[in-house]
Amino acid sequence: MDRPIPLPSHIHYELLLQLLERETAAAIYQHSPQKEQLHELIITLRKAMSQQKQLEASCRVSNLSVEYHWSLNEKPSV
Repeated sequence: MDRPIPLPSHIHYELLLQLLERETAAAIYQHSPQKEQLHELIITLRKAMSQQKQLEASCRVSNLSVEYHWSLNEKPSV
């Protein structure tokens, strides 16, 4: 039997986005170059999450199972 494909849990993206949108954005001056960099970072994370969801959909179509991981320290089930 094939092992499930390990992917990060969606919560990882959500936590990063919440931190960047709530905390980091509040700490950066509104019209600074860093604000634009932060905006690009948020867009990139949203794209990454969307691309992962597309990969998951592709796996479902191909009857491949996906296993969400919370950390790299998890022991794979045998």
